[in-house]
Amino acid sequence: MILPWREKKKVVPDNIYHRLDPVSLAHLIMGDGTAVSGGIRICTYSFTVKDVVRFINVLIIKYRLKCTLHMSDNKPRICISSKYMDLLTSIINPYIIPSMKYILLTQSTISSQIKK
Repeated sequence: MILPWREKKKVVPDNIYHRLDPVSLAHLIMGDGTAVSGGIRICTYSFTVKDVVRFINVLIIKYRLKCTLHMSDNKPRICISSKYMDLLTSIINPYIIPSMKYILLTQSTISSQIKK
């Protein structure tokens, strides 16, 4: 998925619903995702808040992922809840390269695996 640029900012295209497939989502998470105790954080600092909200809407509607918008230093980022990690993993795991699989292991996922 190639994102257009406007005035030195990445732009989420209007047709993002149709362009954001599991491969694109996997690439986004491998490139900009970070595992945190509450799930996964996607650093979307180079997008406007309006574009990040559009992105979140697609993640919620198309993939049924619980996402929230968080601001860090007045820049937006997406957080995907740890409760939805199994669903996210089922969507993108086939496209995550082995050295990046650690991103799918949040602290809560690790804890639940240890208890088993």
